[in-house]
Amino acid sequence: MKRFILITIVSIVVMSLCFLFVGYTKVTAIDNTILNNQTPLLFEIKPGSSVYSVKQRLTEYAKVDSIGFKLWLRLNPEVSSIKAGMYELPPNANFTELMSMFALGQEKQFSITLVEGDTIANWLAQIALLDSLQNDVRSANGLYQYLVTDGSFCENDYQSIEGCLLPDTYFYTHNDLASSVFTRSYKAMESVVKQAWQDRYIDTPITDAYELLVLASIIEKETALSEERGEIAGVFSNRLERNMRLQTDPTVIYGVGEDYDGDITRLHLRTPTPYNTYIIKGLPITPISMPSRASINAAARPDITDNLYFVASGSGGHVFSQTLADHNKAVRQYLETLNNKQ
Repeated sequence: MKRFILITIVSIVVMSLCFLFVGYTKVTAIDNTILNNQTPLLFEIKPGSSVYSVKQRLTEYAKVDSIGFKLWLRLNPEVSSIKAGMYELPPNANFTELMSMFALGQEKQFSITLVEGDTIANWLAQIALLDSLQNDVRSANGLYQYLVTDGSFCENDYQSIEGCLLPDTYFYTHNDLASSVFTRSYKAMESVVKQAWQDRYIDTPITDAYELLVLASIIEKETALSEERGEIAGVFSNRLERNMRLQTDPTVIYGVGEDYDGDITRLHLRTPTPYNTYIIKGLPITPISMPSRASINAAARPDITDNLYFVASGSGGHVFSQTLADHNKAVRQYLETLNNKQ
């Protein structure tokens, strides 16, 4: 009898050890499971999906033992609840690392770069092409109505959102609203403008933060060279103080809109618009582009200069002049440079 009991106990122990060994082997296999995808994959988990349904979908890329997975879940209960979203599976990803990523909700981060110097029309067209964003913004006017409140730095009589959004790279997750990206851009611009207006030269010829944006938007379109922004801001400030017309081509181009085909003409320069600074005095009625931080700071703190004119040098920069005679000479040199290149 004692021998029988001893044999029974030994058998139970041996069987238990076998079960433990099999279980350990299966759990270890789950920990070491690698997906066979060779390239990154977008993987969407829809609301209401269970951890088991996600595991089943992943078996397309790797063999995952069902019993082993259940045992593994018992040992890792924190991953039994997963979050819906769009995820990116890296090449040859570890299965258990992916399950942890799903449980933590570490969704793929998409990005969009809203380029400085572009217009709101360009930005809206760019947003409309993105499948990863819900495009709930249909017009610039609608965006103005959505973002701008009484007393806002962007409040204007023309309900224009132009110039009021900060160029930058913005990150978002799949199916975020386009309006959420624009809201962050607007708030970022509000912060930049508030600081720049606070730090401005007190004798600057602009009278409020919105005019600061208008001037900055012109500076943005006039030069791509960071070292020139302050000098150009100084020229425009001098002209505004002397009640001289700004006579800047980018404002004319913005005013003629779709009629501009890449070449500015004498007709364009004579066409009356609220943006034609060859005809009107002072600043145009709204910004003409989305200005960068650098252009905003230049408009607020222009270089101290005696220059009143500038023209393209033909080599990427500009030639600055104090007198009209020197300016006309620089214009002739620029035209000669153009002719020599043809």
